[in-house]
Amino acid sequence: MTVARSILLFLLAALAEIGGAWLVWQGWRENRGLLWVAAGVVALGLYGFVATFQPDPNFGRILAAYGGVFVAGSLAWGMVVDKFRPDRYDLVGAAICLVGVAVIMYAPRSG
Repeated sequence: MTVARSILLFLLAALAEIGGAWLVWQGWRENRGLLWVAAGVVALGLYGFVATFQPDPNFGRILAAYGGVFVAGSLAWGMVVDKFRPDRYDLVGAAICLVGVAVIMYAPRSG
């Protein structure tokens, strides 16, 4: 259950951070307005709180592992929202990152 909860929290964090950054991008770069930027800032703030619910007590480990989730999640967001088509190197790179997440977060540790 702890691994499932951790994965769900990583997915929620990715949604908040990537979605927030996308909203800021849309508001500023695509001239959709300051309400989009403000919504993005709120979502980015929520991302910071979601990470605190991870069961592992080590900030550095959580953030390092989340980096891999961010890489894969960013490509997935681009595919769904922006109709981006990743090439095989994007996909291989994302898979490597997710393997890194699994090793960092879920490898058996003594003590």
